[in-house]
Amino acid sequence: MKYNTQVIETKWQARWEQEEQFKAVVDETKPKYYCLEMFPYPSGNIHMGHVRNYCIGDVIARFKRMKGFNVFHPMGWDAFGLPAENAAIQNATHPAKWTFSNIETMKTQLKRLGYSYDWSKELATCTPEYYRWEQLFFLKFWEKGLLYRKKAPQNWCEKCHTVLANEQVIDGKCWRCDDIVVQKELTQWFVRITDYAEELLQDLDKIEKGWPDRVIHMQRNWLGKSIGAELVFELETPVEGFKDISVFSTRPDTIYGATFMSIAPEHPLVQLLIKDKPEAAAVNAFIEKSKKISSADRNSPTFEKEGVFSGAYCINPVNGAKMPIWVANFVLYGYGTGAVMAVPAHDQRDFEFAKKFNLPIKVVVNPQDKSLKLEEMTEAYADTGVLVNSAEFDGVDNEEAKLKIIAKLEKENKAKSQVQWRIRDWNISRQRYWGAPIPAVYCDKCGVVPEKEENLPIILPLEVKNREDGRSPLPETPAFYECLCPVCGQKARRETDTLDTFVESSWYFARYTSSQLTTEPFDQKAASYWLPVDQYIGGVEHAILHLLYSRFFTKALRDTGYLKGIDEPFTNLLTQGMVLMNGLKMSKSKGNVVSPVEMIEQYGADTVRLFCLFAAPPERDFDWTDSGIEGAFRFVQRVWRLVEELLPELTTCVACASTEADVTSPEAKEVRYKEHFTVQKVEQDINTKFQFNTAIAAVMELVNVVYQNKDSLKQSEQGRKVLSSAIATILTLLQPIVPHFTEELWENLGHKEPLATQTYPTYDPKALEKDLMTIVIQINGKLRSKIEVASSMPETEVKALALAEPNIVKHIEGKSIKKELYVPGKLINIVVA
Repeated sequence: MKYNTQVIETKWQARWEQEEQFKAVVDETKPKYYCLEMFPYPSGNIHMGHVRNYCIGDVIARFKRMKGFNVFHPMGWDAFGLPAENAAIQNATHPAKWTFSNIETMKTQLKRLGYSYDWSKELATCTPEYYRWEQLFFLKFWEKGLLYRKKAPQNWCEKCHTVLANEQVIDGKCWRCDDIVVQKELTQWFVRITDYAEELLQDLDKIEKGWPDRVIHMQRNWLGKSIGAELVFELETPVEGFKDISVFSTRPDTIYGATFMSIAPEHPLVQLLIKDKPEAAAVNAFIEKSKKISSADRNSPTFEKEGVFSGAYCINPVNGAKMPIWVANFVLYGYGTGAVMAVPAHDQRDFEFAKKFNLPIKVVVNPQDKSLKLEEMTEAYADTGVLVNSAEFDGVDNEEAKLKIIAKLEKENKAKSQVQWRIRDWNISRQRYWGAPIPAVYCDKCGVVPEKEENLPIILPLEVKNREDGRSPLPETPAFYECLCPVCGQKARRETDTLDTFVESSWYFARYTSSQLTTEPFDQKAASYWLPVDQYIGGVEHAILHLLYSRFFTKALRDTGYLKGIDEPFTNLLTQGMVLMNGLKMSKSKGNVVSPVEMIEQYGADTVRLFCLFAAPPERDFDWTDSGIEGAFRFVQRVWRLVEELLPELTTCVACASTEADVTSPEAKEVRYKEHFTVQKVEQDINTKFQFNTAIAAVMELVNVVYQNKDSLKQSEQGRKVLSSAIATILTLLQPIVPHFTEELWENLGHKEPLATQTYPTYDPKALEKDLMTIVIQINGKLRSKIEVASSMPETEVKALALAEPNIVKHIEGKSIKKELYVPGKLINIVVA
C-alpha cells in the first residue's frame, strides 16, 4: 500500500459528497448538536487562520457524531461589504463577479480539506434569497419601534466613504482600512439596541460558564451600566430655552468638590452661551478643531485633554459656588447629557485638565486612614473614603453619602436617581453600494415610509458601474431610486444607503436551519430544534461587534415572533488564537504567508489538519514551522507503515474489542492498558477541554507502545486480537483529526461501514487496573532506586522491600532512620540523619 495523499483524500471527499454523509435533518429521537465556525468573507483564497478555525470545528463535529449526537455543521459566506467593493474597483470588475468567483475558489479549497459540512445548507448573504428576509426584519423592527432616523455627528471614514458604528472605530481609526475617523453631521438609520441593554447585561450570567471570561468582561464593559444620578446646575444667566445644565454622575458624593463644568463642543447650549461674548471666536475655532477628531479618540484615557472657557457660569446646587463652564474635547454630546461636572480632586481626567488650565481643585473625600493635602497630590484620589469640606455630610462614608446627597437634592428638585449606559444605539446606515438595500421610501407627501412587504426583496442592481473614488453609484442610478410611494402611490425616492454588513452576520446562524426556505425566514420546527448554537468558534476580535449584535438580533427576532423561545444565539464560545510566522501575524505585506493550498499539495490535507491541531491549545497563538509540519507528516506515515506491516496479522474488529481473556502476557497487558487509558484521555481532552494537542499526544504514545510490543504480540492468537483492537482504536481516535487517512486504513482492514459512522469507544475501567506498580525510593528527597511490587501489597511489606533494596542499604548504612514517608502507589521517602 502506498500512502498517496492526493488520491486517498479526493477519493473520500467524493464519496462523502456522493453519499451526503454529513447532511443533517431534524430528528427528535436524537440529541442535537449545532457546531458552527464564524463564516468567512470570500476574499479569494483561504488562509491558515481559516484552516485552524475550521479544523477545530470539524474535530468537534466529527467527535460529537461518534458520541451519538445529531450534528448540524453548516457553512456559508459573509459576502457583502467594503473589501469586495474596493477590490472590484482595483481590478476593474463588479463586486458580484468578484465575490462569486472567490466563493467558488474558497469552497473548492474548503472541500479539499475534508471538513464535514452540510453543504446543502450553504448560503451567501449577498443574494436576494438571503437579504430579502433581512429587509423584512427591518420593517418589523420599524413597526415595533426599534428603528429610527436621527441627524447627529457620526464617525466618518473618508477613505471608505461611509459612517461607522462606535464599535467599528478602533483607537480612532476605521476597523477596516485603519484610516483616521472624523466626525460628520449626517442623518442615519439607528437600531435601538439600547432597549435591550439591561437584558444583554443580565443574560451574560446565563452564558458565562460557556464563554471565555475575557469576552464576558469585554461585553460588560462595552454595555457600561452606571448607576448614579442626574444633577441640575442652574445657569448664572439663563439663555433662550435653557435655564440649567443637567449632568449624569456616578459620584454625587463628590458634588461639593465640583469646581467647573465641562460641556461637549457639539452641545446646542454652547452657541447660546457664547452669543455676544468675547470668547465666541476662540470657542468656535475649538469646535471646528474638535470635529476633526473621532469620538473614540476623544473618549480615550490617553487622549490629550483640551478645552476653552465659554465665558459663562453655572451654580453648584449644594453650596451655591459659581462654576465656570468650559467647552472640552473629552466630553461627548452623544453620551450622557453631553456635560460633566468636574471634580478634579477625585477624577484623574478632571485633575489633569484643572492642572493644565489652572482651575480650582477641592478635596472632599479623604481615605479612611489619612487626610489628603492638596499641595502633595500628584494625581486624583478616586477611591472610597470619608467626606470632608461637604457641609453636613462631613465624616459620612462616601457610599452612604451618595444616597443622602441624592435624597437632599431630589427634595429640592435638583436631582433624580438614574441609570446610564456606555452602549449607544447601533448605526446601521452605510453610504456604499455593495450591501443590502434599506427598504425605506422618501415621499414629499407622506414623509419617510416603509416599503410594502409584498414588494420585497428590494434588489440591489447589478448592472451599475463602480465609481473609482469608492462612492456609491446608487444615488446616481434613477432606475434604482425612482419608485412609487407605498402609501399614496405618487412618485417617490428610494433610500440609497445600504445596511451595515454586521446586520447580515447577526442572524445567519438562524437562517442556516432553513437556508433554502422561500416562504419565510425560518421553519419554526427546524429553528426550535437546532437553536441555540451549541458550540461557536471564532476570533476574539468579534467580542463587541458581531457577538454583541448577534445577541441583540436574537432577542429582537424572538420578540417579533421569528425565533420563539430563543434568548441567546450561542451557548458555548471558543475563541481560537492566530497562526503566526516568526511571531508575527501572517500578511502579504510582510511576505510571511503560508499557502494552505501549497501545503496540501506537498503534505496532504490530513497532515495540515494534524499540525494545526497539535501545535498548541486552540485558544493560543502558534508559530507555523517547517519542522512542525514535517513532524506531523512523519507521524501520519508512521501509523500508515504500522498498519501496513501488521495487516496480515489483524482481524476486522472495532475499537476496544479485546477482552481480559486475550491478555495472556505482560506485553498484551501493557498494550490493552494503554489503549483504554488513551480512549479515556482523548475523550476528556476533546469533549471537555478542547485540548486537541494533548489528545493527539496521547494517541502518539499509544502508537509507540504498539510499536514496542507488536513483534511479541504477533506470535499468539490472543496477542493478535489485542493488536487488532489497539489498531482499530488508534484509527477511531484519530478519525475526527485526520479523516481521509483513517477511513482508507479502516477500509483496508476489511470494514464495510465508514469509520465516521462508528460509535466512540467505551473504555473498560478494569483494563486500567495494573497488577504491578512502580515505587520510587528516595533518601532525603533524592532518587536512589525503584522497585516493582504487586498493586495489592500492604504498606508494611512495600517498606520492608524498599529497605532491603541493595542500593538503599548502601546509602543508609551507618545512619539513623528518622521517618519513612509513603505515598501509596508512587514513592517512599526515607529520611535519615
